[in-house]
Parts: sequence; structure tokens; C-alpha cells
Amino acid sequence: MSIDENALRSLPPDEKMRLVELLWDDLGAVAEPIPLPDWVDQEAARRRDEMRDPNVGLTHDEVWQGINVRDSSDVKGNTNLR
Repeated sequence: MSIDENALRSLPPDEKMRLVELLWDDLGAVAEPIPLPDWVDQEAARRRDEMRDPNVGLTHDEVWQGINVRDSSDVKGNTNLR
């Protein structure tokens, strides 16, 4: 397969996103499983284990508090929190 990587890099963001969507949809239409590299399984296991640690992450209330802070700052016209 020959792909002009420089041509791809020179595309505007909206055209790059369209290509990603086309590729994603095409991959989703494949009936057989897509082989993934070992690092994907390792990363998934790391994240799973991290989620089991009660000291990692935010509580439900902390998440909503952060959302409310962003919403109130947007009303004031301040979008620096994003």
C-alpha cells in the first residue's frame, strides 16, 4: 500500500477528521476481530487496576462540582478552565 503521508499531513483538519471517520466506520463494518498490539491489552489492564484503587480519581460529587464550576465560568464569558 502506498500512501502519501505528506499529502495527508497537509490536509486541513476537517478533511483529516473526515478520513478518520471513514476509516473508523470501515473498521466497524468488519465482522472479524481486529488484531491489537500487546501494549493495548497492557494499557487496558493498567487502567483497570488503577480504577480499583479508591485513592485514584474523583468522587461523583467532585466531578459534578468541576462541571458546575466550568458552567458558571462560561456564563461569565471565561473559558480559560477548558
